[in-house]
Amino acid sequence: MRLHLVRLIVSSSLLVGLSAVTVAAQTKPGRAAKPAPPAAAAPSEPGVSPGDVQRMFDAYAVMQAQEQLKISDDKFAQFLTRYKALQEVRRKNQQEHGRLVVDMRQMLNGPNPDEAQLKEKMKALQDLDARTITDARKAVDAIDQVLDVKQQAKFRVFEEAMERRKLELVTRARQANRQKAQKTPPTQ
Repeated sequence: MRLHLVRLIVSSSLLVGLSAVTVAAQTKPGRAAKPAPPAAAAPSEPGVSPGDVQRMFDAYAVMQAQEQLKISDDKFAQFLTRYKALQEVRRKNQQEHGRLVVDMRQMLNGPNPDEAQLKEKMKALQDLDARTITDARKAVDAIDQVLDVKQQAKFRVFEEAMERRKLELVTRARQANRQKAQKTPPTQ
C-alpha cells in the first residue's frame, strides 16, 4: 500500500510537471516565468526544450507502466531496469542518427560535396539502423522475460500510446517555443 502511494505521488508530480512545462512554454512575454536552465534549452528555442519534455515524459511513462501493465511489486524493479535500458538504447541511437543526417546535410549544402564521404556517411547510417533494430529487439526481449503474455501485449499497446502522447507534447512545446520566440523582441 505504501509503495502504491509513493508511485501515485510521483506519477501525479510528473503529470503536474508535464502540464507546467506546456504552460511555461506558452506563458506570455509580459508574465514572469521561470526559465529553463540554459544547458537544457536549445539555443534557438527559448524556454522548455523538447528534450526536457521527453525526459520528463520518459519518467512519467515508467510510472504509468506498472499501473497499466499491472506489474507486481516484486517484478517492477526488473522491469524498470530493462525499460530504462530500452529507452536509453532508443535515445542513443536516435541521437546518433540525427548527427549522421546533420553531417550529410552540411556536406550537401557545401560546395562540391565529396561523394566518397557521403557514401561513408550513408553506410554508417545503414549500419546504425540495422544495429538499432537489433539493440531494440534485445531490449524488448529482456522486458518480455519479466512479463507474462498478456502484459507483453499490453506493453506493445502501452508503448504506442505513450509514443503518440510524447510526440504530441514535444510538438506542442516546439510550437509554444516558436510562438514565444516570435513574440519576444531580440535582445541587444
